[in-house]
Amino acid sequence: MMFRLPAALAVLLFTVSAAHGEVRIADPWVRATVARQKATGAFMKITSPVDARLVEVRSALAGEAEIHEMTMDGDRMKMRAISSLPLPAGATVELKPGGHHIMLLNLSAQIKENDTAPLSLIVETANGERETINIDAPARPLQKRGR
Repeated sequence: MMFRLPAALAVLLFTVSAAHGEVRIADPWVRATVARQKATGAFMKITSPVDARLVEVRSALAGEAEIHEMTMDGDRMKMRAISSLPLPAGATVELKPGGHHIMLLNLSAQIKENDTAPLSLIVETANGERETINIDAPARPLQKRGR
C-alpha cells in the first residue's frame, strides 16, 4: 500500500521545515509621528529557534536606529541604548512601549498612520553567524483608539 500526502499538506510541511531555522518576526509596527518629530519607536515580537541576540537595526528613514530598554529607577522611568538584546532559543521576545524597543532617530520625514517603515534587523547566533531580516513595519496612530 502506498501512502501519499495531499499536495496542500506536503507544501505546508515543507514551509514549516524551511522556516524552522529562521528568526521569526510577528506584529511589527512603528508609532506614527507629528510633523518635524525626529524620533519614534518600533515594536514587534521576535522568536529565534536558537540562542541569539539582536545586535543591530537599520532603517532608510532614520539617521540612526538603536536598541533600547526602559527601566524604573525608583519612581523615574529611564531609557537607554543597549548594545544587544538576548533572544533565547524558542522564546518570544516582545519589543513594546514601556519595555525593550527600537528607537528610530533623526527621521528624514514624518511617518504617518498607515505608512510603512523599512527595518533591517541583524541577529547574531552564539557561533557568530549573522542573519539580516528585512521587514516593512506599518505605522500605527499616536493614540490607540479603541484597541
